[in-house]
Amino acid sequence: MLDVETLHPSLVTPADAALWRAMARAEPAFQSPLLGPDFAQAVGLVREDARVSIIRRNGETLGFLPHHRRPGRLARAIGSPLSDYHAIVSRPDPGFRAEDVLRAADLGVFRYTGLVDPFGVFGGVGEAKPAFVIAFDGPADDYLEAVRAASPKKIKNYRRLDHKLGREVGEVRLVAADTSRAAFDQLLTWKREQLQRTGLHDFLRPDWTRDLLSNLFERQSGDFQGLMINLYAGDQLVAGHFGVRAGGVYHPWIASTNPVFGAWSPGQIFFLRAIAAMPELGLNHYDLAPDHDHYKRTYARTQTTALSGAATAVSVAGLMASSVEGAWNLAGANGTGVVARLRRRMDVINSVELTVGGQVRGLVHAVASQSRRRGDVGAREEA
Repeated sequence: MLDVETLHPSLVTPADAALWRAMARAEPAFQSPLLGPDFAQAVGLVREDARVSIIRRNGETLGFLPHHRRPGRLARAIGSPLSDYHAIVSRPDPGFRAEDVLRAADLGVFRYTGLVDPFGVFGGVGEAKPAFVIAFDGPADDYLEAVRAASPKKIKNYRRLDHKLGREVGEVRLVAADTSRAAFDQLLTWKREQLQRTGLHDFLRPDWTRDLLSNLFERQSGDFQGLMINLYAGDQLVAGHFGVRAGGVYHPWIASTNPVFGAWSPGQIFFLRAIAAMPELGLNHYDLAPDHDHYKRTYARTQTTALSGAATAVSVAGLMASSVEGAWNLAGANGTGVVARLRRRMDVINSVELTVGGQVRGLVHAVASQSRRRGDVGAREEA
């Protein structure tokens, strides 16, 4: 029988944290900075509802499930929606199922959007989606040549724009790691402006997300730390990424470009230079996360798989949650239509907004944004 102890990340003992790190290092699928105790503890500094369920049997620690405990015995991935990957971190053949862990932790359902499940604890339940990684162990020039060979016209044009930017604006240079607080604040401002333009939910509006990123930015030493990589033309910030690294694995969240330099495709110039800088930075994995953004396929020659779905406990709460999930699925939540888009948008809003008022504002903005997009499409068709 499982014995599950659930506690705030700040209360995880050094011994359990060390065991957690060892389990994550032993399995390549668990090596993301987002899957270890350091990320869970960083989130715990800004979220009271952060929890870690430590799974044991007969005194032996079998695994760790970090999550947020939300009303109605609902669990969400810790740091969601910034947690592009989540998992029950364990040894191989852990001897338990996810639904049994949820029941022992007094949870009804665990919703996931980027589940990593190498040992089949969740039974492969959910919609599989590709995740993209820039990964290599040899010379960066060899990797870039392979990228060029796969997309010769694109890469030739991006390199032309790199030279053009240097001639017309100023010397193009990559700063990594960039420790400028002004640059960090500017990246976040550009990202929020982009979210506003595109009608997506502003996940940087709540205090906790901004505080989390700010705390990680200040953490600039050790194996687990924040990392900002920026592209400049002369003295002007052109583009940049900010995220977190653990050893040689980097996971950026914020990808921002200066709209003034849009004609030079600064995001593409950035990638070519960032890849070239990876060995000097001690990086061998540059994780671009799960989704279908077209630009990722150009640079990421490694793909993995993450799952989106829900696991329910073997309990009354789990049965109730399963009924709700089933109703959503019957309505088309796993497809690509209106219901699926609504469900994904609601998941983001409910993950990031911790108050009813924030959730209502998010839904109102979502409806207004959808109406604006329909209006824009109609106007283009009439023109």
